[in-house]
Amino acid sequence: METYSILKDLAIIIIFAKFFGILARKLKAPQVVGEIVAGLLIGPSILGFVTQTEFLSQMAEIGVILLMFSAGLETDLKQLIKLGPKAALIAVAGVFVPLAGGTMMYMCFYGFAPWGDPEFYKAVFIGTIMTATSVSITVSSLKEMGKLSDEVGTTIVSAAIIDDVIGIVVLTVVIGFKKADSGIGAILLSTLLFFALAIGVGFICYKVFAWVDKKYPHTRRVPIAALALCFSLAYIAEEFFGIADITGAYVAGIILCSIQDSHYVDEKIDINSYMLFGPIFFASIGIKTNLDNMNMEILWFSLAFVAVAIICKIVGCGLMSLACRFTPHDSLKIGIGMMTRGEVALIVAQKGLSEGYITSVYFTSVILLIIVSSICTPILLKVLYSRDPAPEVNYSVVRKRGEK
Repeated sequence: METYSILKDLAIIIIFAKFFGILARKLKAPQVVGEIVAGLLIGPSILGFVTQTEFLSQMAEIGVILLMFSAGLETDLKQLIKLGPKAALIAVAGVFVPLAGGTMMYMCFYGFAPWGDPEFYKAVFIGTIMTATSVSITVSSLKEMGKLSDEVGTTIVSAAIIDDVIGIVVLTVVIGFKKADSGIGAILLSTLLFFALAIGVGFICYKVFAWVDKKYPHTRRVPIAALALCFSLAYIAEEFFGIADITGAYVAGIILCSIQDSHYVDEKIDINSYMLFGPIFFASIGIKTNLDNMNMEILWFSLAFVAVAIICKIVGCGLMSLACRFTPHDSLKIGIGMMTRGEVALIVAQKGLSEGYITSVYFTSVILLIIVSSICTPILLKVLYSRDPAPEVNYSVVRKRGEK
């Protein structure tokens, strides 16, 4: 009977997640928002069609690993290496200002705790959730306005790539707080050892995959072997280094992002993620969200969470852009372009829940942040670009063209 119950849950999740995902996209909102709402609707808080089980938790974990693997595969490593110092500095500010702001905000609500106290780690984790950036909405808006390839657009996309890398490292260190008894030194050492191993093993794996890919292009054996590498590094990261499994999955994607068929691998991985594991992961966020414990304190916390997350990202990225000699107008564009949050924030929050840093009630804050930032960013960017000064017209050139 347990097997049939699982099949029923999967059918309900897939149908509701896809329906609400399509509905969200029609309403110009991120598809993941619809899938989360679907989970909230069918979960114990409202209709009660599906309850969280160990099986669904494990399926959701596979979903988040595949999402991070795909994010690594989509990274342009050459662009990442060649990025200018401006984008790097903006990304650093865009991570650490929200990290500090989120930590302080949590402590203002629940009291200031010393280093080593569990409440201190919870505060830092709330800040870690705020560090994530998801610029898919920004990229779509800039492309629509024809501004994606200008200096501001290129800077936003480049800074977002580095932002994700730094955010993963911060998450790795914060997760290590709970696992390492030797303090921050042991955490940093294990993190460095893992990345050193990843570089060495990664270079060998890249050469092997590049050779196989060249000899057997567009064959299924390459995506299958890539998936095995993803799961292997995820396991090694978690089991032997005390690092989040999603870090290992992301590194696996980075290793393979430069092979000839990286897009083909990503396409095959995305089929599994899009059809099954992705909807289960995002729906499980809604299913786990506990509205029974919602009260005025959590509501005020959620509103403060959204405000601090948005303001800190704009201030951090905007001020650093100003320091990098962008105009105030363009600096504001960069700050607003970097403020969107999406699936990465959910992934970080999910990891915090599984590690015991936060409870499910705080997913409400993260979901609200994603919705607000996704709606506000395109609107604000269009307003800012509409106020750009008109390009200067060279009338002598126009006159000569008219004479011809």
